[in-house]
Amino acid sequence: MKLNLEIVTPERLFLSQQVDEVQVPALDGELGILPGHIPLISQLAIAGILSCRADGVQTRVVLNGGFVEVGPNKVMILTSYAKFPTEIDLDTAKQELDLAERALKAAEKDPNVDIQEALIKLEKAAINYQAASQ
Repeated sequence: MKLNLEIVTPERLFLSQQVDEVQVPALDGELGILPGHIPLISQLAIAGILSCRADGVQTRVVLNGGFVEVGPNKVMILTSYAKFPTEIDLDTAKQELDLAERALKAAEKDPNVDIQEALIKLEKAAINYQAASQ
């Protein structure tokens, strides 16, 4: 028995694949999903890495926020951002991480800068860098 995994961004259907299992970065932690899973809807983490396995081959996808809907044989991911780690340039990811770290330090000293927004940018940059460097 397989799961139909679909990852949809505003621009396109990013991925549609039959898989054996999926690990989803949900807001409250990782969700492990196998065929026959009970139906649920959950919010995704601000940034995280989805992992799925099909016939022994593992695929990873970087996600930034969104929602997951699970049915007995289907997993639908709606997200604003989805990329394969191979699509992320390591040097650019490192620059974005450095920039986000500096922005957070500046936000800690400046009451006019939104620290929460700086933390979100840092988390997204860290996940992109982590994915690109593996």
